[in-house]
Amino acid sequence: MNCRFCKNPLTHEFVDLVNSPPSNSYLTAEQLNEPEVYYPLRVFVCEKCFLVQIDEYKSATQIFDAGYAYFSSFSSSWLEHSKSYVEMMSERFGYDGDSLVVEIASNDGYLLQYFHERGVPVLGVEPTLSTATAAREKGIETVTEFFGSEFATGLVNDGRQADLLLGNNVLAHVPDINDFVEGLRIALKSDGVITMEFPHVLRLIEECQFDTIYHEHFSYLSLTTTQAIFAAHHLRIFDVEELPTHGGSLRVFACHRNSERPTLDRVQELLDKEQAAGVSGLELYQGFQARVDNVRDELLSFLLTEKRSGKRIAAYGAAAKGNTLLNYCGIKKGLIDFVVDASPHKQGKYLPGSHIPIVSEDAIKTTKPDLILILPWNLEEEVMAQLRYVAEWGGRVFMAIPELYVSTMERTASN
Repeated sequence: MNCRFCKNPLTHEFVDLVNSPPSNSYLTAEQLNEPEVYYPLRVFVCEKCFLVQIDEYKSATQIFDAGYAYFSSFSSSWLEHSKSYVEMMSERFGYDGDSLVVEIASNDGYLLQYFHERGVPVLGVEPTLSTATAAREKGIETVTEFFGSEFATGLVNDGRQADLLLGNNVLAHVPDINDFVEGLRIALKSDGVITMEFPHVLRLIEECQFDTIYHEHFSYLSLTTTQAIFAAHHLRIFDVEELPTHGGSLRVFACHRNSERPTLDRVQELLDKEQAAGVSGLELYQGFQARVDNVRDELLSFLLTEKRSGKRIAAYGAAAKGNTLLNYCGIKKGLIDFVVDASPHKQGKYLPGSHIPIVSEDAIKTTKPDLILILPWNLEEEVMAQLRYVAEWGGRVFMAIPELYVSTMERTASN
């Protein structure tokens, strides 16, 4: 196996989460009686460019299929994040009716709708038919395709180069990262701007966020490595922001290498911060497996103790990260009764691997569980506020990442 960026042979293992079904492959009741396919979930770090990556055991076309069940619009905090982004970018760069904003992996139009409301022409590029259809229903022009150099060339031939080319949580999702970034270069106007948001691998390591590892995430990125990848395709990162989303993300701003846009000081400041943390040395990546196993052992011990004492346990959020956690820990529906999710596209289905049923929030109100495991811990504040009513029967919520944390809802409500 060779590095997907620099082609250097990969010999250094970062973590082995053994085998897991694809995290967004939710099951119907009929599928519970069928064989379920598991794929290796083993992660390596390249000793040359320090790109953290998994092998492509399951192709992107299989993962992002017509039945893809993740719809971005069912998170109110993510919608607010997207709206704030549109306001910031519009003010900073002045996009108007003569501009073209192209979003890669535009999902259900969760972000482009805010540019659309401002009268800015938009184009969504979304490979999953289910979410693309939802976007079109909002009036968002959406092409059901995978983005890459070939697609970008087609845009240029159609006279549709982008003033703003953006992608949230997509750079980590592409198996051929070189072809993808080359596509960014091709599709961008000479004075255009690219923004990409992705989870910061440094935060993943510092906070043991191993549950953000799954088959859809082919790469785990630092600014140092991302800058090298962009530079190899004649693009320059001129600004960067550290964001709280997804447990700690980066938003990079890029342009053509010869653009007159100045590179802001905070790019070098973050590069220096990463170097001080050791992102360009193997030592930072060693010992992660032991920390992951400790999270697994603590969670299992807690669940078994509480279950033996007669506690009813549920979970909140049928998130992909939750599936990685549950499957690596070997947790099945015997330990957790059900998982609640706001998306009707997931309700009535079952989590892959664990086969825990996905239901609406009404199930919490009717069954009154003693404990609720928040699987999307990155949405902790949003979920805590939503579940304050469980204090009525003394319910508690808990999380496993970066370590086991149990809180009474009374304490949460008083903060």
